Amino acid sequence: MGTAGASGDDALASAGIAELRSALAGRRLSAVELVGYHLDRIDRLNLRGPRLRAVLETDPRAVEIAEERDAEQRRGQVRGPLHGIPVLVKDNLETAGGLRTTNGTTALLGARPERDATVVDRLIEAGAIVLGKTNKSGWISGSGGWSARGGQGRNPYRLDRSPHGSSSGSAAAVAAGLGPAALGTETIGSILGPAGVNGVVGLKPTVGLTSRAGMIPGVRSLDTVGPLCRNVADAATVLGVLTGVDERDPATGASAGRFRRDYLGCLEGAELSGVRIGVPRESFFGYDDHADAVADEAIRVLAGAGAVIVDGADIPSLPRMLSEEGLMFAQLQEVKHHVDAYLAATPGEHPRSIAELIAYNREHAETEMPHFGQETLEMVDALSGDLADPAYLSALATMRRLARDEGIDAVMSEHRLDALVAPTGGPAWKIDHVHGDPDARGSALVPGLAGYPAISVPAGAVRGLPIGITFMAGAWSEPVLLRLAHAFERSHPAWFPPEFAPPSVG
Repeated sequence: MGTAGASGDDALASAGIAELRSALAGRRLSAVELVGYHLDRIDRLNLRGPRLRAVLETDPRAVEIAEERDAEQRRGQVRGPLHGIPVLVKDNLETAGGLRTTNGTTALLGARPERDATVVDRLIEAGAIVLGKTNKSGWISGSGGWSARGGQGRNPYRLDRSPHGSSSGSAAAVAAGLGPAALGTETIGSILGPAGVNGVVGLKPTVGLTSRAGMIPGVRSLDTVGPLCRNVADAATVLGVLTGVDERDPATGASAGRFRRDYLGCLEGAELSGVRIGVPRESFFGYDDHADAVADEAIRVLAGAGAVIVDGADIPSLPRMLSEEGLMFAQLQEVKHHVDAYLAATPGEHPRSIAELIAYNREHAETEMPHFGQETLEMVDALSGDLADPAYLSALATMRRLARDEGIDAVMSEHRLDALVAPTGGPAWKIDHVHGDPDARGSALVPGLAGYPAISVPAGAVRGLPIGITFMAGAWSEPVLLRLAHAFERSHPAWFPPEFAPPSVG
């Protein structure tokens, strides 16, 4: 077993799940060795060396659990496709054992969830070893990847650049080889954006395909849990582990008869010949020349592989989505309702409401608010949180109509499309604790508001900074999106290991 250096060129640091499972099954590698390797790498790269701050904590029982997986493997008892594979989990997904669940804030260090999130249970049932919890943008963060508990996360490709949004720690950790796979969550852009700037594959599933039970809520009607991995096949493997109806999350009832336990089969014989792919130019292009250039090259690759490109397949309702103020009201009303309910119901010593959280932040301002204020939390707390409010129900219906019926569904029906493709976003920007992050631009808004699936795949780079493209389509279209993303990945392999480059000039 080799030792990884900061250059990221170690083979084990970039190995995929299938390769690792083959080595484990053939006894060329043990789960104990694999866990030890990643724990060592976290020790050297997370808080020392480049100080990525992608991982908040590791499970002190990880080696012991790995020993159990090795013993099971020797007895021929393989739990599932992730047997012996270490997986990292975002810090808003509950873990009831040795790992805390804090959403990146010191206010929840005393929270004591009674059980694991359903998706964490399913990882364990499939044989995975939950290695640790990843950093994320906290409730108060004007800088992507910053939390009071974890500090400022860094992009492993260039250390003065942002790792992007809420699932930043999961994406950066996978990119840096701190784990072969991680779970992220998305409301709008929290998986796709970090995947794009950290050069990994990020899959945002249809809302209801994966359970949110045990997830600290964002906007519940838009929230979803998905994988961040180094290749599309790994994302397909992890997704199959996560799916299924869960009585703890009623939204998953809609996935009955639609979910699969094995998405790897979708990749077999993946090709692009005859596939109709739309290119929505309006708002999805034009905000970053580098993103446009990478996406246009990707479109040429798709066309060269036989795809039928329908350029200018714009989403007709997008201008209204960008201007309709009620859509934000609907989202914030849900945050008020569900976060208050979560804090009130979660055992342990911690704030029991958003109002108490705001008070805690004021009392601990040096820790919780060293760079930015909590104006958004205060705005949310001023709302009623009444989900029977006619104004909320009207805004929610408008959001779904604009994003679904008059949005993605409309353009795909009009042009008989299999999917849409656009830049995931521009290259990572410089971390700035004075002005904060620039306004987010990218592919995530429309599938986010629709609750529809999307997958970001590495597509190129500018000056060593990754840029991804996103495939998106209608509800429950994960098999199609995975197949297209896999075919593109094979036609145009664009992943490269990070070099942990020091800050640049200019």
